[in-house]
Amino acid sequence: MTRRLQCSSSGSFAGASTEMRDATSGWAKRLVEELDSLPDIDTYCLMALSPLDGRYYRLIKDLMPFFSEFGLIRYRVLVEVKWLLKLSQIPEITEVPPFSEEAQLFLNGIIEDFGINDAKEVKKIEKITNHDVKAVEYFLKQRCSSNPEIAKVSEFFHFGCTSEDINNLSHGLALKEGINGVMCPAMIDICQAICSLATQNSAYPMLSRTHGQPASPTTVGKEMANFAARLSDVGKAFSEVKILGKFAGAVGNYNAHVVAYPEVDWPKVAEEFVTSLGLQLNPYVTQIEPHDYISKLFNLFIQFHNVLIDFNRDMWSYISLGYFKQIPKAGEVGSSTMPHKINPIDFENSEGNLSMANGILSALGMKLPISRLQRDLTDSTVLRNLGVGLGYSLLAYKATIRGILKVQVNEARLAEDLEQTWEVLAEPIQTVMRRYGIPEPYEKLKELTRGQAVTKDSMRQFIDGLDIPEEVRSQLYKLTPHSYTGLAEDLAKDIEKLVDLESGFRIK
Repeated sequence: MTRRLQCSSSGSFAGASTEMRDATSGWAKRLVEELDSLPDIDTYCLMALSPLDGRYYRLIKDLMPFFSEFGLIRYRVLVEVKWLLKLSQIPEITEVPPFSEEAQLFLNGIIEDFGINDAKEVKKIEKITNHDVKAVEYFLKQRCSSNPEIAKVSEFFHFGCTSEDINNLSHGLALKEGINGVMCPAMIDICQAICSLATQNSAYPMLSRTHGQPASPTTVGKEMANFAARLSDVGKAFSEVKILGKFAGAVGNYNAHVVAYPEVDWPKVAEEFVTSLGLQLNPYVTQIEPHDYISKLFNLFIQFHNVLIDFNRDMWSYISLGYFKQIPKAGEVGSSTMPHKINPIDFENSEGNLSMANGILSALGMKLPISRLQRDLTDSTVLRNLGVGLGYSLLAYKATIRGILKVQVNEARLAEDLEQTWEVLAEPIQTVMRRYGIPEPYEKLKELTRGQAVTKDSMRQFIDGLDIPEEVRSQLYKLTPHSYTGLAEDLAKDIEKLVDLESGFRIK
């Protein structure tokens, strides 16, 4: 008998991640659809330097709206426009009066309708300015020149800001929306898939292996539940990460702000503005937000990945042992010379990409919090790689899911191994001997079993010679490697009570 993991008809594990998946709708979904419709996308993928943008484009494209050059430009436009709208709400800044409803719709429309052609226009301006953030400011002035109400206050775009006021909020928004909308749902899918492996296979007894040697039996489901619990525990910590932003000017002191409008409570304004974007203000900064939160965030990803690598390797080993079969896929080839091969390529692919992800995320986490004096520019080019580390992560998550969906338990192989390892009953027998005061129980079982061939009959003969109550002897007679699984089945069935996919796996 075999059993394969069941999932919804869409191939996903529906439930807790539905709300987060909705975050990828709207502008991000429209952009991905626009990319897919480009006539030269296949040529681009063939010539891409990075495999993420080439070979694996279709697997990671959902991250592109957030972490591409387009995404960064769009977020900059969003921050600049929202800042002008905020200035219009500050009574002391009479030079920027409250905007009419028509003007507000015009400004918000720039954000909502921002597309690839708009980003290309910004890049044209950048060729002249040689400054990416200044190009966004000029783009907005040009775009608003047709609206007299906005045009007369267009010099207040970027008022009091250094480029990093715009950039750090843009990166923060990309991280929050990209992780909540794309990464967290994929991580939840993995946890749900492993939970399903646990509950659906909770009763299948399986030989454990410690140090690669036969050990006390468990169940397939219990070993899956161990990973679900670990991954869920890491996931809960994501909700504790605060995505921080700074908006305090050139070196973090509101210097120019105070000179222009000394009567305004600028720290309060900055907090209101940053909070309105869904981020939290970091009040003590230099020219840059110091990126400590990014280091914390990426360390959580690395921890999640380390557990997932452990899972991938165990699944690889179980497949190698024959405990899991893999479902053949029509037309798929496992070897260029050995026709019989069905390789565990998805778990291998995931492991390799998780190693790539950890290397990049670790480098980002170690470098970004370090900046000379009030700032140097080394973080600028490094921050452009946020999506690279997350891209390899997403690639790995999808590979693990594919691997899980291909496997089914091989009950016959599980039973065969258990039947050949009666020595694992040495543990419960010597434990019962201790209870009834039989001297040197461990040593007696060691002599019987260590390095020796042990069978059902030889174990029964040993039990026959024990000075124990007959009812206890009868219980030991009934004990087999198949039944000696303790509470493994119950623990596997209860895993869904422990795994919390609602409050975890989401940056608040």
